[in-house]
Amino acid sequence: MSDRVPVNDLGRSGSLVEARTRAAVNRVLESGRYILGAEVDAFERDFAAYCGTAHCVGVANGTDAIELALRALGVGSGSRVATVANAGSYTTTALAALGAHAVFVDVDPGTMLMDPDHLKRVAGGGDLDAVVVTHLYGLLHDMGTVLDIAAGAGVPVLEDCAQAHGARRDGRTAGSFGAAAAFSFYPTKNLGALGDAGAVVTGGAEVAERVRLLRQYGWQERYRAGVPGGRNSRLDEMQAAVLRARLPFLDGWNDRRREIAARYSREIRHPRLRCPAVCGEEFVAHLYVVACEDREALRAHLAAASIGADVHYPVPEHLQPVREGLGGRPALPVTEELAGAVLTLPCHPGLSDEEVTRVISRVNSW
Repeated sequence: MSDRVPVNDLGRSGSLVEARTRAAVNRVLESGRYILGAEVDAFERDFAAYCGTAHCVGVANGTDAIELALRALGVGSGSRVATVANAGSYTTTALAALGAHAVFVDVDPGTMLMDPDHLKRVAGGGDLDAVVVTHLYGLLHDMGTVLDIAAGAGVPVLEDCAQAHGARRDGRTAGSFGAAAAFSFYPTKNLGALGDAGAVVTGGAEVAERVRLLRQYGWQERYRAGVPGGRNSRLDEMQAAVLRARLPFLDGWNDRRREIAARYSREIRHPRLRCPAVCGEEFVAHLYVVACEDREALRAHLAAASIGADVHYPVPEHLQPVREGLGGRPALPVTEELAGAVLTLPCHPGLSDEEVTRVISRVNSW
C-alpha cells in the first residue's frame, strides 16, 4: 500500500468486489445484449426494492436523472425551482437544459444542507414550481420539514441523492420521501459504476413511465416519438450488471464510511476547525467535510505528510461565471462563507485504521 493517503481510491474499493465485477462484465459480454436488457431490468427492480420505492428507471448519468425527473414532474421553460448553491452545478445544469430558473436557498451553517427557514420564506412567495433538496455529502435532510413546506406551497419535491445512497431516517431510505429522486452512480459514489450511470426512483407510476419514455427519444413505440423533451439517456447493460454486483456491499461500505467519519468527529480537536456531528444511519459519509480558517494552510500541512484533501465546492453556483448577466445576485451569506472554508478529508471504505489515525494526528498538529 502506498504511503499516500488519498481522498478516494477506486482501486482499493474495486478490489473488494473484483471477482463479482468481472463475473458481471463477462455475463454481459456473453449475453450479446448491451442496451436495455435483462441486466437493466434486474437492477431497476433491485434498486427500487433497496430504496423502498415502487419504481426505478435507469438513465445515463446523475445530471440526466435530475433533468428527466424534473421534466416528468412538470418542470419546463420558465419554471422556478428552489435549490441550493453549494452542491456543484448539477441541478443548475439540468435547469438550464429545461429552460427553468434556479431560486437559490441558503444553507444551514451546521449541516450545510438547505435551510428550512429560508426555504419557507422563498416558498411563501407563491411562485415556485418545485424544490430540489440535495442530501449533500451523504447527510439525509429532515425530509418531514421540507415536505411540509413544499406541501404548503403546493409544489413537488425532488430528492438529489447523488451522494446519499443508503442513507436512512425513521426507517425510510433516501429517495423514498419525495415525488421522485435522482441518483448518480459515478465511480466515486457510495455505489459506483465503471463509468457514468444514473437512475430516477419514484413511487409514482406515471412519473416512472414518463421518465422511461423521455430516456429514449420520447418514443411511445419504436421510432415514433410522442413525448416532447426526450433524449438518448439509457443506462447500459454493462453498468447495470456492475451495479447489481456491488449493491449487496453498499450497506457494509456505508458502515465503514460512517465509522471513519465518527472517529474524525470524536478525535479531531482543533480550535480552528468545525467537524460534522457524529450521526447515525442518516449519514453515509460520501464526503467528510470540515470548515476551517485558512483552509489552504491546512491543505498544505496535510500534503506535506502525503495526505490528500480537496474542496467540495469552491465556487457557489450563483457566483459561477456562466451566470454572469443573468440578473441580480441573491443574498446567500452562509453559502459564500462555507465556500471559502470547506475542506474534504480522506473518507472511503478502503482506508485502514492506521491511515485514519495518521489523518487525525496530522490535522491536530496543524
